[in-house]
Amino acid sequence: MMTVTASLVKELREKSGAGMMDCKKALIETGGYLDAAVDWLRKKGLVAAAKKSSRIAADGLVGVVVNDNKGAILEVNSETDFLARNEVFKNFVSTVTNLVVRHGEDIENLNNITYPATCRTVAEQLASNVAIIGEKISLRRAKILSVSDGVVVPYVHNAVQPGLGKIGVLVALDSTGDKAKLYDIGKQIAMHVAAAAPRCLSIEDLDKEATKRERSILTEQIDSIKNRDDITAKIIEGRMQKFYQDVVLLEQKFVINGEIQISEFVENASNSVGAPVNLSGFARIQLGEGIERKEANFATQVAASLAS
Repeated sequence: MMTVTASLVKELREKSGAGMMDCKKALIETGGYLDAAVDWLRKKGLVAAAKKSSRIAADGLVGVVVNDNKGAILEVNSETDFLARNEVFKNFVSTVTNLVVRHGEDIENLNNITYPATCRTVAEQLASNVAIIGEKISLRRAKILSVSDGVVVPYVHNAVQPGLGKIGVLVALDSTGDKAKLYDIGKQIAMHVAAAAPRCLSIEDLDKEATKRERSILTEQIDSIKNRDDITAKIIEGRMQKFYQDVVLLEQKFVINGEIQISEFVENASNSVGAPVNLSGFARIQLGEGIERKEANFATQVAASLAS
C-alpha cells in the first residue's frame, strides 16, 4: 500500500469537499493522482462536482476597450488591491489595453511595443512604474474580438472607472440591423456572461476530452443504480444537458429572463433589430482567476518588516 501524506489528503479534501477518510481511500485507489482521485470520489457519489483547484486571489485591474468593430480585454496583476486606485497604474492599464486592440493579444509581442509618448517599450514602462509604485506588476493575458458588420459590446463589472474593473467582458454580434438596438442586446448578454461565466459559446466548442470525461463519470454513477439500458441512456443524456447548461453560453438560461435560453434570446433579437442576429463570440476575463496567493500570518508579516 502506498503512503498517502496528510498534506495530499488535505489538498484533496479542500478541492472536493469529501470526508478525510474518503479522500485518503481515493488517493490510495488512484495511486496518489489528485485529479484521478477527484473523479474516483465523484463516481462513488461522494462529491457533487469537482471544485476549482485554485482560488481567485490576485489583485490588479482588468481593462476593456472597444474601437469601432474591435475590442480588447487585458488583465494586469499587482500585489495589492490598493494599486487599483493608483492613477499611474490605472493609466498604464488603460493605455496598454488600447495597444492590445492595435497590436494583438500576444503578451510577449506586446511587451516589445513602443509605449505612447515615450522612447520606452511597454516592458520598460512597466519596470519604470514598478520603481515608482513599489509593487510588482505583470501583464498576464489579453483577448480580442472583432466583427465585420455588427457590434462588439464591452461590459465591466465592479468598475473603478469606465473601462477598468474586476471582470471584463466582450460580446460580438453580427448583424446588418439597427446598431443601437443591437448594442443594447449585446449589453444584456455581456452582463449575463459576467454573472454566469460560461466556458465556451456552443456545445461544438467544448473541449472533447472534458465532455468525454463528464459522460464517463455520469455513466459510472448511473450504472451503479442498475437501471435498464434505455432508462440509463435517458438519464445520462438528461444530466449531460444539465452539464451543457452550466458551461455553454448558448445553452444557458438567461439570467435576466430565466424562462429562455441565450440562444432563444438571440433568435428573438432579430425582430427588434430588423435583421438576423448571430452571436459569433464572447470573451471574459476575471481578475486573478486561477492564481493562488499565499496567505501570510499577520504576526509573521510584522516580524519580517521589522527585520528588514
